Amino acid sequence: MPRPVILRHRDSGLTRTAYFGFSWTTLFFGFFPALFRGDYLTFIGGVVIYVILAAWSYGIMAVLASIVWAFLYNKYHASRLLERGYMFADTADRVAEAKARWRIVDEY
Repeated sequence: MPRPVILRHRDSGLTRTAYFGFSWTTLFFGFFPALFRGDYLTFIGGVVIYVILAAWSYGIMAVLASIVWAFLYNKYHASRLLERGYMFADTADRVAEAKARWRIVDEY
């Protein structure tokens, strides 16, 4: 089960929730979690890649790619938020756990 961690933008003060752990929603719904999180380029790129893989391999590679992407997406989304200026704004234990899972050194 993925665990949430709160991130706050350093300039605007907006808060977003990032998750660490396996993404079950990505496994079951493909790239729609990226769409709902406002990550439009990832959604469009992922759908294009899935269509190409499915057409090329009769769907087998698309299924394998979705399993791999479910392991990677939460970390990918959080790293994109951190690159855009979001900082950790959760409890110290939750932040430490997220940094350990994402293998982040203390730069954020």
